Amino acid sequence: MWARANAPGSDPELVGPAALWHRLAFSQDLGTWKRADLRNLLLDRMPKVVEDPDAAADGMLPAVDAYLTFLSQTGRLNQGSDSLADLQAELDDVEDEFVDLMEELLDDTEGDDEEDEAGDLGDFEPFADELAELDTIRLRPDSELAQAARQAPLIAKARDLAVWVGSGRKVGEETLLTDAEVEEALAATGLPRPETDGPVAEAVPQLWNIWNLAVDLEFLEPGEAGTVAVQDDTAEWPFDDDEDVLDAWMLGLHSVDYGDPELEDDDLTMALAGLTRGMLIRLLLAGGSRERADLARDLAEAAADLDELGSDAWEAAGDPLAPAIDWLIGYGMIELDGETVRLTPLGTEGVVHLVDDADIEVDARPAIESMTAHELLALSAELPEEEADAEFAAWMQLREPGKAAEELLEAAAEDDSDALIRVQAASVVGTLGEAAVPAWQAALKQPSLRPYAATHLSQLEVEGAPEPTPDDTHWLILDMWTISAGLGRSEFVSSLRDIGPEMVNNLLEVIWKIPHAHVEELLDLISQVHPDKQVAKAARRALFKARSV
Repeated sequence: MWARANAPGSDPELVGPAALWHRLAFSQDLGTWKRADLRNLLLDRMPKVVEDPDAAADGMLPAVDAYLTFLSQTGRLNQGSDSLADLQAELDDVEDEFVDLMEELLDDTEGDDEEDEAGDLGDFEPFADELAELDTIRLRPDSELAQAARQAPLIAKARDLAVWVGSGRKVGEETLLTDAEVEEALAATGLPRPETDGPVAEAVPQLWNIWNLAVDLEFLEPGEAGTVAVQDDTAEWPFDDDEDVLDAWMLGLHSVDYGDPELEDDDLTMALAGLTRGMLIRLLLAGGSRERADLARDLAEAAADLDELGSDAWEAAGDPLAPAIDWLIGYGMIELDGETVRLTPLGTEGVVHLVDDADIEVDARPAIESMTAHELLALSAELPEEEADAEFAAWMQLREPGKAAEELLEAAAEDDSDALIRVQAASVVGTLGEAAVPAWQAALKQPSLRPYAATHLSQLEVEGAPEPTPDDTHWLILDMWTISAGLGRSEFVSSLRDIGPEMVNNLLEVIWKIPHAHVEELLDLISQVHPDKQVAKAARRALFKARSV
């Protein structure tokens, strides 16, 4: 919202990678920025991780400038930071060199057009074809997933850490917490104190990962004057409402990256970047489980192929899978059965969301036994007819016909504007015969369903059922036109041509009176696209009348 109003020319998506690597490499505090760190971030770190050098050359510095301005204007730029003016001056100083680095990256990538752009170990794109060929993945109901999320130990630790932080805790300029505070935080989260001769704050990466998770979960937020504070409802975790639980869990889903190995050498660390995601995608492709040794061999080969330092990094990490497995177990996404690594239902849900975030197609659907009627109707609208029929058949097997009819029609009545859901529901319920009569009779009370109910009850010759009226017929026509319009202009025009200009004209004289959610936009569309000028003119007159009612 702030960016749209105050920096409309900036691209907020370019800020994310810069802010993430600033936090990982330079300052655990989101609100502490130094000129030297900013220079190193842009000239050393970002050229190694940027995905689109062209976009970065054009937009990253303006985006970072807008972000720093936002921090300053909202009181989130800590007192330990350099001034906004100094930071902006640094952006000016590095601009030419940053653009040159991005252009060098572009030259490198354009030098070999036949080679795919290399990502890290967590890049899902190379697996897109395999993901598309997977059998349908069935996702567990929200109630079951929420219960699993409530048990995630890492979220409980993030809560405990945030509660310990309290309201308005001052954080340091060089390190967030003093060594004494670190020891208190370790005790609050149940983490062991490391054996170290140096500062404790520099030997507790797990604590800082949990701190970052607390920020991701919105348990902690930056305050004014270099402080952080716990959010009001944090202590209430695990929340009672399933939707609130899953919303919170999804906020922290990208914390899977905190499971990647952290080595003393930054270049070696980068060579194993994305390892945790790489493990997750390989588990999904394998049907949900793989032997740990097989995963290790596969990922070690991938690391060596992707980066010339991959083999050295793998050896230096000792057991690179260990931190990834520990984090994913802590977030409720995997479990270990001996030497077998297995996705949990919550983990499967999470990986599917990560794949979807990467704009890659995967066939994931709710489990049939937990699918609501509305979910079934919405899903089936996107499936080929044969697959949709199979989903309906499997769903219907779990219910008595009368109950199925009731659920489907209730779902269809939820949104008067959704003609496709309504038509689908009526079509399926229409196959249930006399078992659906009570549901049809109840549907007579719903204006959007009455035309369908009256039609089917009349066909079933139900005693006392109302006969369909002309208004009912006109409603059905408007539903059909709405669906046709949703398929595109050419399809809509073709449907109008099928009934001929005379019939359309006759309909236009009366159809504007129907209180249908889409009548005005349909009349407007007819006035614009109908090839017969007289029909278009009649549509404009009808639209005027509809808007005058």
